[in-house]
Amino acid sequence: MANAYPNPAEINPHNRSFLFGDGVFDTVKIRLGKVCFAELHYFRLMAALRIARMSIPKWLDQETYEAMLCEKANEIQAPNARVRITFFRNVGGKYFPSTSHVSYTIEAEPLEQSDFAASNELYEVDIYRDFTITAQLLSTIKSTSKLIHVTAAIYAQENDWQNCLLLNEHKNVVELVNANLFVRFGTKISTAPLSEGCQNGVIRKTILTDAVLKEKYAFEERPISVFELQQADELFFTNAIQGVGSVTKYRKKEYEKTAAAEIRMRLNALIAE
Repeated sequence: MANAYPNPAEINPHNRSFLFGDGVFDTVKIRLGKVCFAELHYFRLMAALRIARMSIPKWLDQETYEAMLCEKANEIQAPNARVRITFFRNVGGKYFPSTSHVSYTIEAEPLEQSDFAASNELYEVDIYRDFTITAQLLSTIKSTSKLIHVTAAIYAQENDWQNCLLLNEHKNVVELVNANLFVRFGTKISTAPLSEGCQNGVIRKTILTDAVLKEKYAFEERPISVFELQQADELFFTNAIQGVGSVTKYRKKEYEKTAAAEIRMRLNALIAE
């Protein structure tokens, strides 16, 4: 049985997430009233709280976590929903906090479809060079400090692209604004390792460890050079809400969608179990 848990906090001007970006969050997909990949989401959140040196509430076990997310989706009467929960250190102090205890907020919005769906729309990307992601552990968590990603998203909008590729200080390709990136050459699929500073994505981890997908594709984690992008057969991206999406164009290069379609089918089978 889920534990009793406190009500969400009300945001005030002294909120440390607002003042210092002192918070972490998780975004999950609710499918037909069930949290998709619940265990991976829960343990990722626990790791993020530890990395940020925040106290994990005693009431926050996995069963309670799932109940909170589903209850929020039920409040908006959405069997399929995107739910975001944000934990932040409690008010007190400035750069030196006076506590490591946390509060949270939670929000939900309905999703039209229960399964991960393909898109036939143009999805063009290019490289964002103004700022870089730091190749370190802190970059891998979903923190409330995302100015690099926000400015990259604005840059994409200004250029009529659908997304931007983010680099680290080594000039390697790390991820997109809101997704992990995969690069396919034949049956070999590569993605940046966490040591490069990419997000520790739940769908990313699922794909890398799935035995069925490994029967057809050889997955590897390695640094990805900008110069490889135009040589690849396929670029696709993953996140918890979209599942898998295809990059259709980078500069003059257009890409296949083969692996993305097969991986999407596999993910839909997993969330239907």
